[in-house]
Amino acid sequence: MPQTLVIKIGTSSLTHPDTGYLALSTIAALVETLSHLQRQGHQVILVSSGAVGVGCARLGMTERPKSIAMKQAVAAVGQGRLMRVYDDLFTTLGQPIAQVLLTRSDLVQRSRYVNAYRTFRQLLKLGVIPIVNENDTLAVEELKFGDNDTLSALVASLVEADWLFLLTDVDRLYSADPRSNPNAQPITLVNSIQALQEQVEVGDRGSNWGTGGMVTKIAAAKIAMNAGVRTVITEGRSPQNIERILQGEPLGTQFEPEPQHFNARKRWIAHGLVPAGKLYLDNGAVKAIAELGKSLLAAGIKELEGEFQSQDAVQLCDLTGHEIARGIVNYSSNELQKIMGAHSDEIPKILGYVGAETVVHRDNLVVSI
Repeated sequence: MPQTLVIKIGTSSLTHPDTGYLALSTIAALVETLSHLQRQGHQVILVSSGAVGVGCARLGMTERPKSIAMKQAVAAVGQGRLMRVYDDLFTTLGQPIAQVLLTRSDLVQRSRYVNAYRTFRQLLKLGVIPIVNENDTLAVEELKFGDNDTLSALVASLVEADWLFLLTDVDRLYSADPRSNPNAQPITLVNSIQALQEQVEVGDRGSNWGTGGMVTKIAAAKIAMNAGVRTVITEGRSPQNIERILQGEPLGTQFEPEPQHFNARKRWIAHGLVPAGKLYLDNGAVKAIAELGKSLLAAGIKELEGEFQSQDAVQLCDLTGHEIARGIVNYSSNELQKIMGAHSDEIPKILGYVGAETVVHRDNLVVSI
């Protein structure tokens, strides 16, 4: 049965760790696998890292740049060369591709989010494989995805994919880093991120040329699980494993999708938006939101953090700072400073005008726990 697949390959799989040069045999195997999946009727999206690594190699740099400006310049050099390699290889197999460069702001604004969805759908309908990367040349620090694991999970959520494959430099998830801990145990199936966090010790350092360690992969899997996408962590040097996994072989680590996943708008609120502030809630409000599915009222807010406008996204936290939900707020931070702790019928008198009854309406709110 044809399915929508998002495949993310990291810099550590695309390049040789000692030189930073492209690992052409891996890329060729990836291109063959994805073209074959496309011919079988699957819709395929590739999220590819590597632009900075390729740019570094092209410019003779021996380590990854630290400053944003230098990284963006190097990515601009590398992105064109990377696409040239992909285009040459895919063209050999008669498979059309498209370059899609995204910034976080493309997903923050609802109209651009919907437009991105339509563009992907149209490309897939045309039988094209979109090759996605963060638009490093334009992205600003506070609106960066941070790593392509997160980007791939957001793309999988956006296009309502069936599968997300995170191709990396280990064959699956382990209870600790198998390169340094001989007692590390393999993990083949994950039903709950919470349970996983108790049994896994993860490093956040990627390889020399990459940015994402296992922490970012687990965070990406959580986003995908919430969106109803089955996620797999498997070895990038063996892209042919994707087909074997689709045929039912128990390779890599699989993350079961949530049976009750969010609808498209709630997915956008949960993962597309970037929170501009935090609201700290009393225990009654936490219970009303997390357990009873209620809206947030001003009376339940004890404290707030950050500067934001009406219709911005905010995190809703308990008094210890643990996030319990996030949503779109009906008041600015200035207004909330005046009305927090007050009952709804007191708001017109405090503000001098009639505002919304709720601070965050339950239709614009997604529970995180």
